[in-house]
Amino acid sequence: MKPTGWQPVVHMPKYVAFLRAINVGGHVVKMDQLRRLFEEAGLTNVETFIASGNVIFDSKSKNTETLERKLEKTLEAALGYPVVTFVRSITEVQELAGYEPFTGAKSETETTFIGFLNKAPDNQTLGKLQSLATLDNFHAGGRELFWLCRTKISDSKLFGPLLEKTLGARTTLRNSNTVKRIAAKYS
Repeated sequence: MKPTGWQPVVHMPKYVAFLRAINVGGHVVKMDQLRRLFEEAGLTNVETFIASGNVIFDSKSKNTETLERKLEKTLEAALGYPVVTFVRSITEVQELAGYEPFTGAKSETETTFIGFLNKAPDNQTLGKLQSLATLDNFHAGGRELFWLCRTKISDSKLFGPLLEKTLGARTTLRNSNTVKRIAAKYS
């Protein structure tokens, strides 16, 4: 028999929002302000992870597309510029962190980046991307693009607008180490 007034503990799903245009290109946002904006949007247990636009939160919603649109509207209204938002469940982030599409040892100049996309690229798009990258390797998995960058990312001719134009999709990049650190924190 359950005690009077007993309520089961209901755990809401945990998500990570990967935001583009936070603390780059002159768009400076303090992390306490970012947390407050997420809380004002009705999200709970809001945390930020490094100051590059990674926000972890709980939500009753199970629809990541709805969360993305809601957050984009909230952030643009508050900050005065569009903030492209990519939401993944913590389970999806953990799966990404454990996935190694590129085998073999990496040199000190090689870095794996994960591009969060608003839609999965098709094979033709991936072929076009690979034809532009003479040194780099790419691998797609769902709405993510894995990029083995063999130079400094700022030296790559694919960094920035050309990447999105070639993909035909909005994206934001994170170093795979950042994704692994987020996954480890919530495992």
